[in-house]
Amino acid sequence: AAGGRALVASRGGRMVPELEAAGGEHIELAVHSKNPVVMALNVERLTRLVEREGVSLVHARSRAPAWSALAAARRSGRPFVTTYHSRVHEKPTLKVFYNSVMAKGDAVIANSHYTADRIRRVHGPDEARVFTVPRGVDVAALDADKVEPRRMDALRAAWKPYELGPVFIHPARLTRWKGQFLSIEAAKILFDEGVTAFSLCIVGDHQARESYKAELEHRIADARLGPHVRICGNCDDMPAAYALADAVVSPSIEPEPFGRTAVEAQAMARPVIVSDAGGQRETVRDPSDEGGLERATGLRVPAGDAKALAAAMRKIIDMSEADRHAMGRNGRMNAVAHYSVGAMCRSTLEIYARLLAAK
Repeated sequence: AAGGRALVASRGGRMVPELEAAGGEHIELAVHSKNPVVMALNVERLTRLVEREGVSLVHARSRAPAWSALAAARRSGRPFVTTYHSRVHEKPTLKVFYNSVMAKGDAVIANSHYTADRIRRVHGPDEARVFTVPRGVDVAALDADKVEPRRMDALRAAWKPYELGPVFIHPARLTRWKGQFLSIEAAKILFDEGVTAFSLCIVGDHQARESYKAELEHRIADARLGPHVRICGNCDDMPAAYALADAVVSPSIEPEPFGRTAVEAQAMARPVIVSDAGGQRETVRDPSDEGGLERATGLRVPAGDAKALAAAMRKIIDMSEADRHAMGRNGRMNAVAHYSVGAMCRSTLEIYARLLAAK
């Protein structure tokens, strides 16, 4: 759409057909490899590719490819751009060095102001090279009005949420820092307070973390949360999952660099409860923010605080359906205005244009 060619070098995968359908060109290279010999060979391969295809600019989005791409860009005299979208670690020293390539771009794109601040503190790049471009989501696909009832019915039959009260979903891969234990503990607090008309569906792939999944299941059983709280496994139709929910929880116990779940939930017009940390603090408008409840898209709670999470869930439970829908509509407008793929691409292309004009 911008009039250029997009060449993507990767080892391939399930998204290649989608890339090619959108007009991109895929070159299969083992750029994912951390083997130093392979990485050195990739420098030669990428340099030849850049020169043969007349590439104007090189953009890397992960660390192993970035080392080879940086060397190839420097050899061929092309601008080098990175997108730093993962957590910015301060230790161990070797990891900090390995990650530092993501801060070596002529332009370093951070996916949130939080990530940008972490990059500055840990890696110390030139201030003028750091840009914040929030991650974009597909607001056309993430549209509740486009989800057919049969898709929601299929999930309802599989997950069997409790029949009374709001349905909360907690979408995240099963790993401790994503806060599944916290949402289960919040559900138990609600039960202890006599609030039982709700369900919580924990949705996500365990990614071979069988012991962690077993811990969660035991905690649900020990707390006698019965049919109200379920571990539902991986879901291949997340728009339908969001549509099935009345609200979404994302109580990560460590700061999210961006927090895609919070933005996806807002795009689907669902109120979201998030940890008040990291990128999620930027994307979710709380009633305490300017504009108050009338502009709120969700609720922010202190990270790691099960009582605060339970209190926020109770606020959602106690809300009228009209108020929940109003909060959801605010979220949809927020996502469309600030966090669309289109907005992300426009901002990225502006950075490209600036670098190319400066050559």
